Amino acid sequence: MKTVVIGDFQEKVDQLLIRHRSILDSLSKYQDTNAKVNRAITKTVTTCGCLTVNATRQNIPKDATFRDYKQYMDSHFKGDLCENCREIIEGKIGDNLFYLAALCNILDLDLDEILAKELNKISTLGHFNLT
Repeated sequence: MKTVVIGDFQEKVDQLLIRHRSILDSLSKYQDTNAKVNRAITKTVTTCGCLTVNATRQNIPKDATFRDYKQYMDSHFKGDLCENCREIIEGKIGDNLFYLAALCNILDLDLDEILAKELNKISTLGHFNLT
């Protein structure tokens, strides 16, 4: 389901954003929606239980090369998102993307161009892109 809709999304946000058009309003709404994404993910563990967290120190052998690191890194998540949690998190991320697009509009930035530049950067730098 990969389609190019970023430009259309950004244009629609520009049409619909009325109340929070101030840079300050959009910044605070963006931060608020980011917190709601974090909270929704937290609730998958603390309320629903479809995911669990078992966080320990990453166990990387001393002789592992940087290219080997990925195979030793753990997300610390166990389980799978239930349909309800998936729907909630997708909605919260959608809200967050709305205000990201709003910030781009206010600052006269093209989100599609930003993503294309970032893709080019990480494709070029590969594993050396440690931002």
